[in-house]
Amino acid sequence: MKKHIVSFFGLFLPFLLFSQGDFVMEKKHSKVVIPFKMINNLIFIPIKVNGVELNFLLDSGVEETILFSMEEKQEVTFNNVEKIRLRGLGSEEEVEGLKSTNNILATHGLKSTGHLVYIILDQNFNLSSHIGIPVNGIVGHKFFRNNLVEINYQKKRITVHADTESFRKKLNKKFKAVPITIERSKPYITTTATVDSVALPAKLLIDIGNSDAFWIFENDKIKLPKKNFPDFLGKGFSGDIEGHRAKITKFSIDEFDFKKPIVAFPDSSSIRNVKMVPGRLGSVGGEVLKRFTVVLDYAGKNMYLRKNSHYGEPFTYNKSGITIQHNGLQWVQETVKMETVQVGNSLSDVSYNEKNDNNFKYKFALKPVYEIVNIRKSSAAEKCGLRRGDIIVSINRERPYRYSLQQINQMLKSEEDVWITLEVERNSLILKFRFKLQDEL
Repeated sequence: MKKHIVSFFGLFLPFLLFSQGDFVMEKKHSKVVIPFKMINNLIFIPIKVNGVELNFLLDSGVEETILFSMEEKQEVTFNNVEKIRLRGLGSEEEVEGLKSTNNILATHGLKSTGHLVYIILDQNFNLSSHIGIPVNGIVGHKFFRNNLVEINYQKKRITVHADTESFRKKLNKKFKAVPITIERSKPYITTTATVDSVALPAKLLIDIGNSDAFWIFENDKIKLPKKNFPDFLGKGFSGDIEGHRAKITKFSIDEFDFKKPIVAFPDSSSIRNVKMVPGRLGSVGGEVLKRFTVVLDYAGKNMYLRKNSHYGEPFTYNKSGITIQHNGLQWVQETVKMETVQVGNSLSDVSYNEKNDNNFKYKFALKPVYEIVNIRKSSAAEKCGLRRGDIIVSINRERPYRYSLQQINQMLKSEEDVWITLEVERNSLILKFRFKLQDEL
């Protein structure tokens, strides 16, 4: 099998006007509805791949469909497989992968035949541990290409609409149309960024698969603000994405203004494999998009926006300085209270005793283990002595598995200067640390 090198951020492949691989409605309905899970501003939907259901991140920032974490999905059969090398965001080199054609993907009345997928073989690339739920892939351009896709962040549902006159009237009446361009199979808007009181035009990728508000790439005109801190920005195809976070004066998208948003500035080494379209300055992500109901219309070259109740929420970030992820599962022993049933000589003599504290049984359940995988320099967590690799034993005197990863992350984004107490296991010792969340911006 031949090996090829593929960059997901600069992949040129021929497409027909209605090419195989595009998602289309299986029947002539006016719409199909897909419920989704939203975690850290990201959207996850179930899609069957050759009959086997997998969990996908929906991402307008990728061109091709990508699969990973397949070690537990051995039952999936792929067609026409060849070896390749993959490149993308991240500071490391290419990763090994496979290319497979002629696959069938389906979800809730949408179907794609002749679908091309790329499979990452490196098991170190694993979004599940960062997200807190199983994630097996990323789907992008072919989901949006020939569809009117409405994303309702409040109701957590995607509605794919047929292109009808009645729906177009609804869009024009209830939504604000923002012009977009489709370049290299990805959507872009031209907006305005105000940095240090200087307003500059900014061409941004509309990136549903990015949980932050905005990313900005430094250039001759836009520099990192003096008040900033280094931070882990996320996981890319080629490794960790490092950079800085800072506040800028304002970002505007058409008539919508966002004052003092928190912006990520990725390091040049983390974006070196990204083939930029001309004029691109950065990205707009889920922290902004979740404040609207969004309709993406690639064919009509418009994004339609309608504000929801999240619109006025403040921009926040992880003030603790620690990045936490799943690190496997553990068996946990829990006690379950039992009712005592006292039986007499007849059915009328049956009674229940719930007051006997000695009546219980043990139950064993698999619970997630949480590990600190990154610590921001000079953060509150680093100053108090926490280290990368510490296993969390308790959070504010509660067992960590009582929280989802999403709930823990929300706790660490608190606007208030709250105290966090962590017990961790390090080198078989239990250590206790206490620190105060601090706003570094």
